Amino acid sequence: MAIARSLTRSRDAGPVSDRPPPAGFVARRARSDQRLVERLRRAGCVAAEEEASELEVSAGGDQVLLEHLVQRRVGGEPLAWVTGSILFAGHRILVRPGVYVPRAQSELLVTRALLKLPRDGCAVDLCTGSGAVAVALARARPLASVVGTELDPAACACARENGVTVYSGDLTEPLPAELVGRVDLVTAVAPYVPTAALGLLPRDSRDHEPLTALDGGPDGIGVLTRVIVQAAGLLRGGGWLLVELGGDEADRVAGLLHSQGYRHVQTSCDEDGDVRCLEAQLVARPSQRRRDS
Repeated sequence: MAIARSLTRSRDAGPVSDRPPPAGFVARRARSDQRLVERLRRAGCVAAEEEASELEVSAGGDQVLLEHLVQRRVGGEPLAWVTGSILFAGHRILVRPGVYVPRAQSELLVTRALLKLPRDGCAVDLCTGSGAVAVALARARPLASVVGTELDPAACACARENGVTVYSGDLTEPLPAELVGRVDLVTAVAPYVPTAALGLLPRDSRDHEPLTALDGGPDGIGVLTRVIVQAAGLLRGGGWLLVELGGDEADRVAGLLHSQGYRHVQTSCDEDGDVRCLEAQLVARPSQRRRDS
C-alpha cells in the first residue's frame, strides 16, 4: 500500500567529518562495521550500512555507548530516537523518544510550500510534531513568521527545542485570534493512514511511534478534512493550504476543498510516483462565501 510504504523512508545523516582517519584505524573500523551491519541486517534494518555508520558517529568511539545504541535499534526503536536527530531538508532536527519521526518524502511539501510563502509572509504548520517542516520554512524565509500547533506535549517540547514557536492544542484551536484571515500559508503533515492499514507499517513505526501521529481514522482522512475546514478560517484570500496525503485521498477530499472555497488544486508525487502532496488556494474566505450565497 502506497500510504504505508511512504512511512518507511527516512533520510540518514552522513559522517560528521571528511578528514580521513589513520590507516590502521580504517582497517579496524571496516571489520567492526561489517559485523555491525550484519547484526542490523539480521534485525530487519533495510538500510543497515547507513544505519551502522550513523550509530557509530553517534557513539563517538565509545564502544559501551555504541552497544547500548545498537541494542535499542535492534529492539525496534526508530533510528532517529536512538541517535537523537535526523537530517531533514538539509537541517539537523532533534527527535526525542515518543515523537513522530520526520519522513524524507515530507521534503516535497516543504519544496512546494516555499514557492507559496512570501519573503515576509506568515505561515502556520499544523500537526507540527518535531517542528521539522516549520524549521525548514523558517530557515529558508528568515523574515517570515512561522509558527506551529501540536496536540502532543512531548512533540511540543521537542519542537520548541528545535526553535519553533508552538501553540499547544488541537489544529487551529490554540492560535491567537489575530491570525484569523491573515495567514499566507498553512501546512500540515497530519495523520493519514487508515486505521486498518496501521498493521502494514514497519515495526519501528507500528510499535513505537505515537498512533495519534499516524492514525487517520477508518477512511484515513478524518484529520485531513478537519485541517481543510479549519485552515479556511485562518488563510487570507489567495492564501495556500498544503497537506501531505496518500493513496486516493486527494480525490476523496476534492469536493470538500471546493465547498470550502479552495481552487487551483494541484497534487505532486513522491519518488515512487505516488501522490504525496496536495496544494490548494483559498479564493473565497468563509465570510465572503456567506455574503455571496
